[in-house]
Amino acid sequence: MDKYKVTHRLMRQSIKSLVNRQLTSNNPIYRFISAFPLGNGGRNPQLYRSFGSLATKVERNPSFSSLNSDDLSYFKGVLGEKNVVQDEDRLETANIDWMHKYKGFSKLLLLPRNTEEVSKILEYCNSRRLAVVPQGGNTGLVGGSVPVFDEVIINVGSMNKIIAFDKVSGILVCEAGCILENLISYLDNQGFVMPLDLGAKGSCQIGGNVSTNAGGLRFVRYGSLHGNVLGLEAVLANGDVLDMLGTLRKDNTGYDLKHLFIGSEGSLGIVTKVSILTPPKLSSVNIAFLACEDYLSCQKLLSEAKRKLGEILSAFEFLDSHAMDLVLNHLEGVRNPLSSAVHNFYLLIETTGSDESYDKEKLEAFLLHSMESGLISDGVLAQDINQASSFWRIREGVPEALMRAGPVYKYDLSLPVEKMYSLVEEMRARLGQSANVVGYGHLGDGNLHLNVSAPRYDDTILAQIEPYVYEWTSKHRGSISAEHGLGLMKANEIFYSKSHGTVQLMASIKKLLDPNGILNPYKVLPRSLLSYS
Repeated sequence: MDKYKVTHRLMRQSIKSLVNRQLTSNNPIYRFISAFPLGNGGRNPQLYRSFGSLATKVERNPSFSSLNSDDLSYFKGVLGEKNVVQDEDRLETANIDWMHKYKGFSKLLLLPRNTEEVSKILEYCNSRRLAVVPQGGNTGLVGGSVPVFDEVIINVGSMNKIIAFDKVSGILVCEAGCILENLISYLDNQGFVMPLDLGAKGSCQIGGNVSTNAGGLRFVRYGSLHGNVLGLEAVLANGDVLDMLGTLRKDNTGYDLKHLFIGSEGSLGIVTKVSILTPPKLSSVNIAFLACEDYLSCQKLLSEAKRKLGEILSAFEFLDSHAMDLVLNHLEGVRNPLSSAVHNFYLLIETTGSDESYDKEKLEAFLLHSMESGLISDGVLAQDINQASSFWRIREGVPEALMRAGPVYKYDLSLPVEKMYSLVEEMRARLGQSANVVGYGHLGDGNLHLNVSAPRYDDTILAQIEPYVYEWTSKHRGSISAEHGLGLMKANEIFYSKSHGTVQLMASIKKLLDPNGILNPYKVLPRSLLSYS
């Protein structure tokens, strides 16, 4: 394929607008996954606790109280009647995660409108030993944002104000309930970009993003939220408000406590406000969609991209042929932008810079060299925003396609790049024809999304996956959670990635900040280390 074909071939399709990602009961995606046959009308609580969830091994903490009429009266006095939700339909949505793997039995959903109300709720719940679960967009994948038993749900979605934006420094201050996509749109209008971008951006909220230290699609360019979040406000279990909402790039006065709350999944406090550093929007964005015949070529292409594209490289994503097949078969309007030939691997490379002609020339030279050296077997460069969106739709659509295909076991792993796909191949050999093993993810930062798509949730299949996946990851000095967090799913598996001494110190911090253990119980840390009298 010559240079013209690599860089100027036009796609022959028109892509429909991106689906609305709001995962509400009226959303087609939510209706579809709600339609999985779970037996007993989908209402048997034991069924919701069996599909790879550890909830069947969890006993309710007997020190926690149960709701009574006095509790309801107090909450209504603080929040008003309409923000104290007991309606079964709304509770059904709030009690279950979007994959329908984890289901709690909360009888109460609270909708605070500001930090003061969150503080009053937590102070009261702590005094009564009422367990709570913080909730935002509820797009998590490890059971971290839904109750396990009857915890009170505190949803911060009503706290969605943008407080301030400094166009000189690019520092944004906002409330925790702001939807990520709304922040992206706001910043775009201001000439800036959010350093975080996720497939679930239409539903996820910045407070949840920070609380789970979400990674996303442009981590390779902008890095972790630990580097981009300048400050935050959080409410502790006893209702105390920690004001760490700094907007300084440099502040070396004592312990930087905000980092305790970034990635702690609401187990140490509820994040209510965030200040985040946002970079200026650059005028030149180029996206290439490429095919490689083997994983070694993908690795070499990544190395070459880092060297040849350097400062303009902003995304380097990969998916295998199994992932591509799912997207093409389960998502309406999606087409393969390359030839009809089947390729083993597909890559999406994005560059972002300030000089359009220079950046495009640099990318084209890189693509031509990679083609001539045999690393690329086919490729196309997006010619306009519609083509660019259609390329991203393929990569971002993989999770949705997996859910439409049926039950799926999901693993979010951080591994040395050279080892990442070996696990996918070993799992295929291990599971044979019983399941479809799919590999995709953020190759640029060594993050594999290993998914096992099966006809049904099956204990036999699960036993073939776990603990093998965790053991394999630990053996190769990887992390069992690259960006999704631990939640309920992996709380007891933390020792595969962290030493006993480290986890013991985490438990000590938890007991210091939340002595009654009311904040998001049964999540993040092993229950064996958290005993409360």
